[in-house]
Amino acid sequence: MNATANLVEIFSAIQGEGIYVGERQIFLRLGGCDLRCRFCDSAHTWQPPPQGRVELTPGVRDFQKITNPVTGAQILAWLQRQFQGGKHQAISITGGEPLLQADFLAEFLPQLKKQISLPIYLETGGHRPQEFAQVLPWLDIIAMDYKLPSVSGENYHSEHGEFLRLAVQAGVEIFVKIILDRHTQVEELTKALAMMQGIDPQVLVILQPVTPRPTSPAPTPAQVLTWQTLAQDYLQRVRVIPQTHPLLGQL
Repeated sequence: MNATANLVEIFSAIQGEGIYVGERQIFLRLGGCDLRCRFCDSAHTWQPPPQGRVELTPGVRDFQKITNPVTGAQILAWLQRQFQGGKHQAISITGGEPLLQADFLAEFLPQLKKQISLPIYLETGGHRPQEFAQVLPWLDIIAMDYKLPSVSGENYHSEHGEFLRLAVQAGVEIFVKIILDRHTQVEELTKALAMMQGIDPQVLVILQPVTPRPTSPAPTPAQVLTWQTLAQDYLQRVRVIPQTHPLLGQL
C-alpha cells in the first residue's frame, strides 16, 4: 500500500447517530472537509492536521500522537490492535469528509476487508458521487447526509440524488440522515423527500433534531412531529433519532 492519508484519530467508541446507535465501533477519522455546516460538531477536522492521534487500548483514551501523513500499513496495524478482543460491530470511516481521500481508500479498503472481518461503515456528507463510486465495492453500510440549505448552509441536491442512486443500484445498505433545526424550511425538506421517493420509496430516513448550537437552535417537539408526518407521506421508513454521544460526553 503506497498511498498515504491524513489521519485525525483512531479510537473505540459507541456509535451515537443513526440506526446503529449504541453499537460499539472502531472509528477511523480522516482529516479535511470541503463543507462548512453550521451545526458541525467536528470543526477541528476541516483542515488536515499535522499530527493525529491513535488510541492504544480500546475505549481507554490513552492516545499516542502520530505525524501525518500516515501509510495504509500503519493504519491497518492500528485498527488490528483495536480489533483484538472482538468487542466491535463495525469500522466507521468518518471525518471531516472521508471521500476527499477516495484515492487512498480505494487502495486501502480491499486490504482492510482481507485483514479484519468487520463491516465497513462509511459516514459521509453524501455530496461526492464520483469519489463514492471509487470505494463503493468495499462498503457494507453507508450513513449519508442530506444537507438542507436552511440548516447547513450547503446546497448539494443534485449530488445527493446521484449519490443515493449509486448506492441503491449497488444494493448496498444505506440510510439517509437529515439534520433539522428550528429554521428548517419545509419546501427544502419536501424537495429532498420527493427526490428520495423517486429513487427508492423504501430508503430509510433518519430525521435528526440538531444538537443545539448558537447558530442552530433545536426544533420544537411540534415541528419534529409535523416533519415526520410529512416524511411519512413520501417514504415508508422514517425514524426520529437524536445524537446520543453528546449526552454520554464521549467522542
